[in-house]
Amino acid sequence: MLILVFHDSYTYFNIDNLAFVNAIGIDLADNNNYKISFQFTKPSTSTNASSSSENIPIINTVETYSISTAINLMNSYLGKELNLSHCKLIAFSEKVAVRGIADDIYTLVNNIQIRPSSNIVITKTDAKYYLENSKPSLENLFTTYYEIFPNSSEYTGYLSNITVGSFFDLLVSKTANPCAILGGSISTNENDLDIYAPSSPENSGNIKSNETSISGKRGSENIGLAVFKVDKLIGELTAIETVCYSILSDSVNGFLITIPNPENSEKYLDVYLINDNKPKIKVNIINGTPYITIDCCFTGKIYSISQDSNYMDSNVLNNISEAVNSYMKTQLSSYLYKTSKEFESDINGLGKFALSSFTTTTEFDNYDWLSNYKNAFFNINVDSNMSSGFLLSDVH
Repeated sequence: MLILVFHDSYTYFNIDNLAFVNAIGIDLADNNNYKISFQFTKPSTSTNASSSSENIPIINTVETYSISTAINLMNSYLGKELNLSHCKLIAFSEKVAVRGIADDIYTLVNNIQIRPSSNIVITKTDAKYYLENSKPSLENLFTTYYEIFPNSSEYTGYLSNITVGSFFDLLVSKTANPCAILGGSISTNENDLDIYAPSSPENSGNIKSNETSISGKRGSENIGLAVFKVDKLIGELTAIETVCYSILSDSVNGFLITIPNPENSEKYLDVYLINDNKPKIKVNIINGTPYITIDCCFTGKIYSISQDSNYMDSNVLNNISEAVNSYMKTQLSSYLYKTSKEFESDINGLGKFALSSFTTTTEFDNYDWLSNYKNAFFNINVDSNMSSGFLLSDVH
């Protein structure tokens, strides 16, 4: 009986017959077909982590009209069956995203091997180029890098951990629109750094992928978010705008901002803010118009300590708190009006807070929140409590 049950196990399940995919890149060909790239891992990499071939991507590309056909053609080319259960990242180029990716998302979700936790990246370069340059510099395995890099969202807020599962949920939602990680390339030449350097410390948050002053061995980066209206790419968020998104979605633990020093207008302060609790969001529908009130509370630490600093003075700390409140209120308001008036896309899902204004689901559906979000008005309140820093404190 054992022989009868297991005699075909080698044929179907042996690792030698499988090609494990790390990531998929989806580009647009000249004839409007897809150019789909698959990045692979050699089976030997899991047993020889010190191998120099670890950081060399193995990428094969096929041009066809659908993802499913691309997988089938690649199975034939490789002589092995593609296994997508370890795929950590799906990269779409901007050209594909502008055209619309609903069919592609449905196809990916319908594939039982694609994990809902796989991240979605919209690349400002070709997706294949992005994969070729996503070489891990501090890890030996591609899968480890793809799994770790979204975690920086928790302590920078410069990106968000957007997955296939969350994108699909928002794609079919009546209270929100989807977004994705914004990916791009960086310079590998230090002489090019001045091209992308921010004009002032205060503008350091107005950066996004393809626009930073970073250089390094890895030629890709992930800063900012790609904003969708339904399934079509309509805009991008900068680093500080992505921080605002992360605050309202309660997906960031702490983040760094740079503000003018209220005690010296010629200098700037680096302040690290920590969310005290989830933002309080209230939506009222008045004469058909959404009025949205948001209250945010932060605890802050001053990072840029100088020798002549007087940050243990309570009056100075109060002035800094007021400066932080003003800065964050301006940034949050600017971000929200940009999503409502310019993008007309509620990527933070504020629509779910409007449900209490309607007595039935049918009444809410007839209101059509996603169409009315462009008419929203916002009232932002920010309260921050500043302390001098991590090294210096009130000591007597």
